[in-house]
Amino acid sequence: MKLWGGRFQKSTAPEVEDFHSSLSFDRRLYRQDIQGSIAHARMLATVGLITQEEAGRIIRSLEEILADMEAGRVEFDPANEDIHMQIEKLLTERIGDAGKKLHTGRSRNDQVALDLRLYLREEIKALDALLAGLQETLLDLAEAHLETIMPGYTHLQRAQPVTLAHHLMAYFEMFLRDRGRLADCLKRLNFSPLGAGALAGTTLPLDREMTARELGFDGICPNSLDAVSDRDFAVEFLAAGSLIMVHLSRLAEEIVLWSTREFGFAELDDAYSTGSSMMPQKKNPDVAELVRGKTGRVFGHLLGLLTVLKGLPLSYNKDLQEDKEAVFDAVDTVKACLTVFTPMLKTLKFNKEAMYRAAAEDFSLATDLAEYLVQRGVPFREAHAVVGRLVRYCLDEGKSLADLSLEEMRSFSPLFDPGVLECLRPEASVARRRLPGGPAPETVRQAINHARKIMSAKNNYRGGGF
Repeated sequence: MKLWGGRFQKSTAPEVEDFHSSLSFDRRLYRQDIQGSIAHARMLATVGLITQEEAGRIIRSLEEILADMEAGRVEFDPANEDIHMQIEKLLTERIGDAGKKLHTGRSRNDQVALDLRLYLREEIKALDALLAGLQETLLDLAEAHLETIMPGYTHLQRAQPVTLAHHLMAYFEMFLRDRGRLADCLKRLNFSPLGAGALAGTTLPLDREMTARELGFDGICPNSLDAVSDRDFAVEFLAAGSLIMVHLSRLAEEIVLWSTREFGFAELDDAYSTGSSMMPQKKNPDVAELVRGKTGRVFGHLLGLLTVLKGLPLSYNKDLQEDKEAVFDAVDTVKACLTVFTPMLKTLKFNKEAMYRAAAEDFSLATDLAEYLVQRGVPFREAHAVVGRLVRYCLDEGKSLADLSLEEMRSFSPLFDPGVLECLRPEASVARRRLPGGPAPETVRQAINHARKIMSAKNNYRGGGF
């Protein structure tokens, strides 16, 4: 008989059993479910709803069930619908009537809301650690490439010289924001719904604050209706996870481009590449491509959960069962991508010569020439036009800026003097860009030092840490 079957005269149809059950996926919440049940049992004994002896038996049995589940000694029965009923059935089989008292003052509605919050709290901490590892790799690479010149791009067209260090530090900032978003999500989810019951609490004298403290929450959800129906924290997590994937995907795309012969900026380690079953010469960036592809998967979960929530009246509805598979798969996907991405990046080999040639070619120093004239009193718009005509001349003559003689340059403006030749060196261009946030090696070195301080601080940009 179902634990809720007292008012029913018929058994659930077999097809409904399968359709209704969430045990196949919510079984991964067993640790959180047992953790919450132990706290609930302690509270029930404290307020006198069960005896201390009964609480002790319940807690010991729950700990044994946890050990059995960790060791793979428990056979999950689909007839139990969900992980909550599975554990309660095991408990009552082992200790009898005392086990039946555990659900006093509790509903599966507040129970599952609790479990999901506990689960995401753990996973956010795990993701934060993986992001920190990726950031450390970015800092190490940036430090090693402070003087490595490469072209910066707009519209995927070579624009102005920067350094590889500066480029990598842009991603450091993206992942720093990602960690901040995860920390913000954690702050908002870290409130206990336990005690809200099915939707309206209970007439029993539960101590909600006690269970919140036992479970490490910052407080309780103040409204029982909201407590059981709120999944904002799950949406917020999926949004944060989606942005992590956006940033991984952008860097993955650059690695794909850089590793082509057309760019030739980098080569992937063999351990993070694959070959072709037909073409023996191929070395494919499959890891980076998979990260790029899996991004859409996480986006889909975000949109899916938003769609589930958009029309739900208060309070709990079975639609909310659809939250878990989305959250679980998003967690698994982001963790898997971060786990493989960091060592792939760490083992990437950069071709400094190819990067330098690309920065020196074409007309990426044209802005420097315009600014050279500005420093000699020419209005920027006029300077821009002068250099534009100079570039047009080079294109017509099949020359680069570096090929021009001083006489040729002076034919466009008499303000060009021998000092202008220094502007035609990419490393000189980068070194002059010392404004805060710029690519000059000394500026990037300061940014790296500041970033390392942030990484080592106990309470930093993330908003209080974990």
